[in-house]
Amino acid sequence: MKLLVEVVVILQERRGDSLKPGKRNNNIKWDKLDNTAQLFPVIAREGMSNVYRVAVVLKEEIDPAALQIALEKVLPHFDVFRCTMRNGIFWHYFEENKRPVPRVREENRFPCLYINPYENNRYLFRVTYYKKRINLEVFHALTDGNGALNFLKEITYQYIRLKHTELTGKVKDHLAAETSLDNEDSYLSNYRHKEKKTYQTQRSVIIKGQKFPGSQLSVIHGMMPISDIKKVSKSYGVTINQYIVAAYTWAIYKYYLKGGTSDKPVTIAVPVNLRPYFESDTNKNFFVVVSSVFKPQEESYTFEQVLEIVKKSLEEQITKDNLKKLFSYNVSNEMNYILRAVPLFLKKIAIRQVYNASAKANTTTVTNLGILKTSEPYSDYIERFQAILAMSKGQNMKITVISYKDELCLTFSSCIQETGIQKAFFRKLTEDGIAVTVETNGVDY
Repeated sequence: MKLLVEVVVILQERRGDSLKPGKRNNNIKWDKLDNTAQLFPVIAREGMSNVYRVAVVLKEEIDPAALQIALEKVLPHFDVFRCTMRNGIFWHYFEENKRPVPRVREENRFPCLYINPYENNRYLFRVTYYKKRINLEVFHALTDGNGALNFLKEITYQYIRLKHTELTGKVKDHLAAETSLDNEDSYLSNYRHKEKKTYQTQRSVIIKGQKFPGSQLSVIHGMMPISDIKKVSKSYGVTINQYIVAAYTWAIYKYYLKGGTSDKPVTIAVPVNLRPYFESDTNKNFFVVVSSVFKPQEESYTFEQVLEIVKKSLEEQITKDNLKKLFSYNVSNEMNYILRAVPLFLKKIAIRQVYNASAKANTTTVTNLGILKTSEPYSDYIERFQAILAMSKGQNMKITVISYKDELCLTFSSCIQETGIQKAFFRKLTEDGIAVTVETNGVDY
């Protein structure tokens, strides 16, 4: 028994369990993956990259040399991004990456492709550019969209300072005051006690169609005034997010289901940023997913009926108490001593089985990154922000939303050739009086 305990202690030290985040061992930093992050390295592969993109569009063409310098200056401040991933005995873990900063490259491939850990100097993110746009693509194990935007904004600020000498003396050459460098695992710090599973999953409607060949991904941006969509949402008595989820549900119901009944629900996964609920400012993942569920059992529904079902479904789930129960259930599994002692190769098998069994419980995803603010005077040089999600098992179409200044940018990403759902969605918005400008990456043509 004594020998077994000694072996477990040694193996935990190799994983980093006995090391506090940031503490050095032989001049190398170790860190644990947060609770959500542990899923992504197990299921990631070509075709299901678990990579997302956040991007900023400036008012000028990008200078790649200046962008490279900006990345090299900013990266040392962000430990969450300055790492690589290793296989431990019991878990994956992060290790400080002392290799050269990855090269900034002009975009020449489709968004959100798999990041090969043996390329890109072992970093788990990439920075590319195209015309006026800077793209940051991130493997989800590192952080969520809020953490990535924190990093992207600092790269952008540094780039603008390098390119605009008129700012010299007006702004200091260091991180913005509001930029967080917090690397807390907020799941663990807010976990209090074990929770039972409080939700049930069932197979949902899956959007099927002829897929694009290879790694092609359709990207359709819809830009609209925040004032327009805010006015419409208020007239319905709902939030902007509830309106978007309902309009998307409506488009799937009317176009894909032809307005008919279904024995499976249209289930839309809605990630919820937990930072405002638990006073966190972490750069790591800190979100949970709730689901809007609409099961068309009657012959016909009005949009108002669908909207009311969606509103009620989300309101019942998005409470601080319920959100805490959701992530506490997941954390309690991670903290189970018996499960912790199971070797990683066995954990991978179990995690894949659980994921595959639950993957078809959602039709699609709508993730809203909220209203983004930038520091002065940098906002004068920035046009908009965008975000794109990669596809996942059972989900062939997704929506991301991000707002900046007076504009909301809503982005469809899809791996199927049919665009009827997207058209039905934007048609509903324009019918409600929202002025929408559409841009695409041209794959659909």
